[in-house]
Amino acid sequence: MPDGDLREGQAMIKDRVSDLVGRTPLIRLAVADGAGTVLLKMEQYNPTGTAKIRMARNMVDEAEEQGLLAPGGWLVEATSGNTGIGLALIAAERGYKFTAVVDNHASIDKLRGMLAYGAELLNVSGDEDGLATAERYATARRLAAEQGAFCTAQDSNPGNPNGYRPLARELRDDLGEDIDYLFGAVGTGGSLSGTGRALREHIPDLRIIGVEPVGSIAFGGEEAPYHQTGTGTPEVSEICDVLDYDLIDEGIKVSDSEAFETCRYLARNFGILIGGSAGGVVYKALERARTAGPETTIVVLVCDGGERYLDTVYNDEWMAAKGLFDEQVADRLAAMLRPAPADAIRKAPAEIH
Repeated sequence: MPDGDLREGQAMIKDRVSDLVGRTPLIRLAVADGAGTVLLKMEQYNPTGTAKIRMARNMVDEAEEQGLLAPGGWLVEATSGNTGIGLALIAAERGYKFTAVVDNHASIDKLRGMLAYGAELLNVSGDEDGLATAERYATARRLAAEQGAFCTAQDSNPGNPNGYRPLARELRDDLGEDIDYLFGAVGTGGSLSGTGRALREHIPDLRIIGVEPVGSIAFGGEEAPYHQTGTGTPEVSEICDVLDYDLIDEGIKVSDSEAFETCRYLARNFGILIGGSAGGVVYKALERARTAGPETTIVVLVCDGGERYLDTVYNDEWMAAKGLFDEQVADRLAAMLRPAPADAIRKAPAEIH
């Protein structure tokens, strides 16, 4: 092996898959003239294809440090998918049993992902469609108490937002203090609260914008069904303790059509394949970029990729059956984004890493 190639201790060799977490790239969108810069933090390039591996690893790390987990222990969590996949990977690496309490709102691919890592699934929905968030959380806590397992309790565990402090450091490494807005989806609120809190320690004027589906009630409004997964709070659920309202400057809502049409537009025009809720955050960030001015920098937390939504968001039949196509949204996207000319791509400055 030539000197300087694959050598233990260098970045190219890792001992565990979870050591690959982090240092995800930023992609700059080709916005219309006069708009602010929109940068997507592409968390799909983490192991498991999602940001949630950050907090899953950190919740287990903190539990081990506090003596709450013994070797061969049992983890339990209520999850709509991505947190569960992250915990399933960590459990497989470290020799824990993991039970994910799920409902029928989770995508089948996320459930299969958890099973692939050896997780046990406990579905509390029965034959009912849709969200059963409150029942999931209650069942997870009850199961953990009855079986002597450790419930990671992502909705109230400070290890959830703490797990995103490294993400904030990555953004500061790449951008310094040149960040005006941070946009993120709000489910538990961990990713936005944890990243935003760490950034604001160094960027006091940073504006933090939370995005939830129309029909979610974390930022008020009437409860209604929605198809975005891994985000939002139905009326029957308690607001998660890790959602820091004092930190968030604005809470805004995005429709399923706005979210999913954005996903499809980015895939077909730019080759960017992102998850359904991330599409909604990008849409709202693009709207803000039009009014914020060209000197503004907006960072969007893209929490997962689109590979687990091929049967839904990217499926024409599913979109039509749910009545989610909206030509007006597609037209607005065409006005907010422009395909980059080939010569501009060849002559572009160095990529943001």
